[in-house]
Formats: sequence, C-alpha cells, structure tokens
Amino acid sequence: MNKFIFSKLKPFFAVCFLLLIFSYSLQDLRLIYPSYFPKPVYDFKKNPLKKSTVELGRKLFYDPVLSRNNTISCSSCHLSNQAFSHAGNHLSKGIEDGIGDRNSPAIFNLAWQKTFMWDGSVVNIDVQALAPINHPAEMGEDINAVVRKLNKSKEYKTLFYKSFGDSLATSERLMKALSQFQLTIVSANSKYDMVKQGKAKFTQSENNGYQLFKQNCSSCHAEPLFSTYEFANNGLSYDSKLKDYGKWNKTFEPADKMMFKIPSLRNLAFTYPYMHDGRFKTLYEVLEHYEKGVEKNPNLAKQLEKPIIFNAKEKEDLLAFLAALNDSVLVSNIEYRQK
Repeated sequence: MNKFIFSKLKPFFAVCFLLLIFSYSLQDLRLIYPSYFPKPVYDFKKNPLKKSTVELGRKLFYDPVLSRNNTISCSSCHLSNQAFSHAGNHLSKGIEDGIGDRNSPAIFNLAWQKTFMWDGSVVNIDVQALAPINHPAEMGEDINAVVRKLNKSKEYKTLFYKSFGDSLATSERLMKALSQFQLTIVSANSKYDMVKQGKAKFTQSENNGYQLFKQNCSSCHAEPLFSTYEFANNGLSYDSKLKDYGKWNKTFEPADKMMFKIPSLRNLAFTYPYMHDGRFKTLYEVLEHYEKGVEKNPNLAKQLEKPIIFNAKEKEDLLAFLAALNDSVLVSNIEYRQK
C-alpha cells in the first residue's frame, strides 16, 4: 500500500522539486550595505535583483560578444581587481586599438548614483551600457547585432530563460541583466568602514588626515560614499586635443562648461590615474593641482576659489586617511569575477 501511494506521489514530488529549482533561480536578492549608508536611489521595484539575472549580467559583463569584433568586453576597461577601473590607462581602450574619450570610471556603489558617465549624459543605469557598446572606438557595435548574436547561442537561450521565463534575448533584458550585476558591486569593507562599525581604530596619522578631509574635502566628497555624485568645475585646464568641456559637450549650456561628475575617493589605490582624462598619475599631483594648479573661471566651484594648501606632514596624514578608504575585500571578491 505504501509503495503504491509513493509511486503515485513520485510525479508530485518531481514537480515540486522543479518548482523549487525554478523559484530559486528567480528569487529576489537583497542588496547588502551598511546601516550608515543612505538608501539607494535606484528603484529596485522596476528591476528586482534576482540571482539568475545577476549571473546572466555577470556573464555578459565578461563576454566580448558585446563588441563588433568579439575582442572587447565591459571587463576590458573595468577590471575587478582594480575596483572595476582600468588602472594605469589615461583613456579607455577599445576595439582595433581604438582610444576612447575619457578615463574609465570605477564601477562600484552604483545604486546610489542618479547619473552616469563623466558628463552625466546617462540618467538610468539600465541603459548605460548602450554608450560603450555603440561608441566607435570602444566596442563599436550595434545593440541589435548583439541581440542577434545572443539569440544564436544555446547557452544564452538557457540563461535568458532562467532569468525571464523565456529564452528570447532582447536589448531591454540585456541592459537590465548588465545593470543588475553592476548594482551588486558594493564597496563597504575598507578600514574606514571597520572604524564606523567599531571593529577598528584609526592610527594617529589617519585620524589627523580624517580631520583635514572633513575641513577641506567633504563638501564634494561626502561620507560615507565619499562623493555627492554631483557635478563640479575643479579648475582643470582645457585639453585642446580631447576638446572635452564635460557636461557642456551635451547641453551647450554656459554653466555646464568644464563640469564633470565628482568621483568617489574610495579605492584610489586601485583606480589611478585621476581625473576625467587621467592627467594625474599620483595623488601628490592631485594635491598639487588644488594648491597651485586651479584655473580661475566663471564656473569654478566656490570651495576652490582659494588654494588648498597642506604642509608636508598634513599631506602624509591626508594620504594615510585616503588609504583607509581602499577596499581590499572588493578587489579580491570572487563573486565579482568571471566564472
């Protein structure tokens, strides 16, 4: 009798098992971040984090199929062990030895950002990837061609099915998967974070630098993200070769001239060179700029109307504090690497 009942229930158990696997692949994920971080600005209700979609996004992020000649992936310019930047390169590099217009920005804590790119020309991360894919010197591809390539792949058909309930790749699904993976890249494990959590203490030099930071830098690089992610003119000289005026290149509004997005000060050890065009190789050069290199102009940030001058000891202390913002956990996290 028991054997008979079990044989009748076997199909039921099999269906339950398949439903469990299916529901697991579609389960919502929770973005993990410290309690002292502000609430993310990204609307996860419109694109809920799901394990299967994050995994699809990770594969797409590392796949050169997104480029015209299948040689350049997102990860080519955003390396996980460099806080998803391209350390040592002034400008981004693309297909057929192409050179992009700007330095590759680091990718982390994107859920707290309203705009993207150095000039803020993209206002939704769910479409951000279109910019490098379409850029002739970066990936040089058409999004429709990418979708056609993905729909020819049995592996991608399976991955899209797990994520969206059917196997069809579309540009919208491609963009959302890429954004989901990138949204999970959170930098919150530096020494600064350990201090905030009561798990560590600053050295005397780091604490001195922290005080200098709060007095001179925090209005643009606000804690705990270490950027307001707004735009500012920080007195950089105009590069006549790149012809880059920042936001002005898109808006042609006089007030936007030389206005660039303020980057985070987290992970500076992994993301050199600095500024939108990578003109400064070291942080000492950056400090030197703010001391005697700022060019006066109508749009200059008010905080920079007077030089910011540090003596040698203060510079060492400030740099010690900035080093406490480096997140070694982020750059070694296998969850962000290619599988």
